[in-house]
Amino acid sequence: QVQLVESGGGLVQPGGSLRLSCAASGSIFGIGTMGWYRQAPGNQRELVAAITGGAGSSTNYADSVKGRFTISRDNEKNTVHLQMSSLKPEDTAVYYCNANIRLQIGELFRNYWGQGTQVTVSS
Repeated sequence: QVQLVESGGGLVQPGGSLRLSCAASGSIFGIGTMGWYRQAPGNQRELVAAITGGAGSSTNYADSVKGRFTISRDNEKNTVHLQMSSLKPEDTAVYYCNANIRLQIGELFRNYWGQGTQVTVSS
């Protein structure tokens, strides 16, 4: 079984920083695109940032976080990180890790979600 385990959420004041991490574990052959989504109460889950797999990976950010958040990955450790700076109250949400994972050579990639980690930005 594959698991995505997030860490690093918490309470931070406006203007502060947090670093989220997500580690994929299990019998994994390869990982494609990894990303972070968030969902605030009453809102739909939205993409925050994504990073493709392989050499020369590219990134994609929601307009609301461009210039403030940075996504990165460590392919050796099957992890993805989200460095969040200049946090605003509107960044408050549950943040979910997402990854496309292939369990065996020749298989299609399957989509997996973490359990979510709460980020609260408040004074």
